[in-house]
Amino acid sequence: MKKQLPIVLFVVSILCAPFVTLSAQQVLPQFGYLSYSAVLLQMPEYTMASQQYEELRGKYEAEATRAEEEFQRKFAEFMQGQRDFPASIMQKRQAELQELMERSISFRQESQRLLAEAESALKQPAVDHLNAAIKAVGAEQGLMFILNIDGNACPFVHPQAGVDVTTAVLERLQGSPIALP
Repeated sequence: MKKQLPIVLFVVSILCAPFVTLSAQQVLPQFGYLSYSAVLLQMPEYTMASQQYEELRGKYEAEATRAEEEFQRKFAEFMQGQRDFPASIMQKRQAELQELMERSISFRQESQRLLAEAESALKQPAVDHLNAAIKAVGAEQGLMFILNIDGNACPFVHPQAGVDVTTAVLERLQGSPIALP
């Protein structure tokens, strides 16, 4: 029996060897990572949308500046003539100034709301295109997920588990149309 024990152990070790090597070869599930904002900023459609937004913002700013200059001009006229105005004209001019100031404030608030909506609408196609490219690269590379590492959200990525997909996503954006599985 003592002579058979080494032979039995040898046979068992040979039979178990494939399972041991398979488990040793298993790699951690892979995932991808990239800086979403860095890729987005490199996209031509995002740059174009940003330029369109800046043009629109400039138009709103010019109109707000014009309204403020009109208010300042009327206020200066009011201050110069207030000694000479009868009470009824003075009240009318004060009401006009109050109305101009309220309209200016209302315009500023409304323009901020409209600009936020416009920015979102202008940039959404670029965001959608980037999201589709990320999904396509993830599917092509068999990744479980892709992390956005912006804002130091992921300070460490194990080099055997994580794959930087930035280049692949950029190539996908510049190359063929996106086809999702």
